[in-house]
Amino acid sequence: MMPKIVVTQPIHEEVLARLMQVGEVVMNPGPEPWSEAELHRHLKDADAMMAFMSDRVDQRTLLHAPRLKTIACALKGYDNFDLRACAQAGVSVTFVPDLLTEPTAELAIGLAIAAGRNVLQGDAATRAGYSGWRPALYGTGLHGSVASVIGLGKVGQAILARLAGFGCARLLGVDPRVRLDQVEMVTLDEAFSTSDYVFLAVPLVSDTRHLVDSRVLQLSKKGQILVNVGRGSVVDERAVVDALANEQLGAYAADVYEMEDWLLPDRPREIHPGLINNARTVLTPHIGSAVRRVRFEIEMRAAENLVRALRGESLSDVAV
Repeated sequence: MMPKIVVTQPIHEEVLARLMQVGEVVMNPGPEPWSEAELHRHLKDADAMMAFMSDRVDQRTLLHAPRLKTIACALKGYDNFDLRACAQAGVSVTFVPDLLTEPTAELAIGLAIAAGRNVLQGDAATRAGYSGWRPALYGTGLHGSVASVIGLGKVGQAILARLAGFGCARLLGVDPRVRLDQVEMVTLDEAFSTSDYVFLAVPLVSDTRHLVDSRVLQLSKKGQILVNVGRGSVVDERAVVDALANEQLGAYAADVYEMEDWLLPDRPREIHPGLINNARTVLTPHIGSAVRRVRFEIEMRAAENLVRALRGESLSDVAV
């Protein structure tokens, strides 16, 4: 009898074909995630699961999946997966550590330019009726600016590599575990107090939740552009709304939100309306890796991890 593989979002046909070589595949046609009850129903006799950003796995999930042996995550950050509970249940968890780096860094730069140069407001004004140039919508450019990157892992370093080509006056870095020669290493408070642009590329762990809170934002340079492509809950969205209202922040651009951090029991259930209803925000729906070629590579990498796990082969992308 072939193992049952549950895939929680639609995948490329070549990836599906690869999985069908080793098991019986049940796939969510998407794009909406299954309800918790539906997922539990599919997992009750599943041997493997391919998971995506909309999924969470905790002890309750595992109780409904007694045969589950492996979870292959088609994503980089695995903070929505209770790794301790998975280990106790004998379930291996793999992820895709590097394929999301470049497209996420590209998006971070795009968000910064869109926020700093009033791209959304300019688009709306042009569509409303354009009669020629007017002295309006002056913003902030990257050239000649001071830019900080908070979190100097792969994504943070990729953001820095792109910023290096924009002629920034200074490039600052914040990370207690990493030191880079090509940037000025500073504290979080120094970065916020001196930077025109701040990029957040920080994972969500116990000591980074609300790393950017009201205290930090009160220190920020007036008119600062804050860009978040790390994790939503690294930022206190309510504090960002207040900082936008008192014009301490010039703009906030984000691809990630607090409501997405499923394992946090007190997470908000929606994006803060003060971000939604604000002309000085640029908000994208977690599209950091939404490049067709990249998504295919991510899915295939996750599929190969799943196949190796089912065959009992050694795994290189294990989440620890």
